[in-house]
Amino acid sequence: MNISPPPGSPKTPRTSRGERTRRKLLDAARAEFGEKGFYDAAISGITQRAGVALGSFYTYFHSKEELYRALVSHMGELTRHWLADHTAGIDDRLQAERIGVEAFIDFVRGHKDLYRIVMEAQFVAHDAYQGYFQVFADDYRRNLAAATSRGQIRPGADEERAWALIGMNVFLGLRYGVWADDRSSAEVAAAVADLIEHGLAPGAD
Repeated sequence: MNISPPPGSPKTPRTSRGERTRRKLLDAARAEFGEKGFYDAAISGITQRAGVALGSFYTYFHSKEELYRALVSHMGELTRHWLADHTAGIDDRLQAERIGVEAFIDFVRGHKDLYRIVMEAQFVAHDAYQGYFQVFADDYRRNLAAATSRGQIRPGADEERAWALIGMNVFLGLRYGVWADDRSSAEVAAAVADLIEHGLAPGAD
């Protein structure tokens, strides 16, 4: 089932208080959708968690569907900001890959609801699901191209590389962030960094 975007323009808060209320609704929605899934989650449950009146919900969102789409986008922003903060100042691409994997696993361990919310979006709002990953892919492709221009990695198909690296991180987060945390994120990242840097070919250095 794909949910079409609701009619009308987005309800952007005009005050800092309004922005705080909208953020409360997003945080509450993350808990509600993460615990119950989209179809069993209720607007009343979200507003109760947020501590706001039911009528106030419609000041910021037209529907549960619109809030869900906003939440998927918000989760992407949270993830990108976390990764940007943890890789800031790292100019070497290969080092940034290792630190990025470690940071992503740590992020997932603290935001396990991320997977349920984002993965369910492929069945609820496929365009939001695709858009979530497309933003990551666009950023990744630009970073790879910049690293190539600096001579840090060899030239290659940046588009395919970007999606391959994203896919790898998604399942590393699932295995070591959601299913179990039996290995340190640094240990996992070091193993992955070795694969990225040296590949699978025998004798590759």
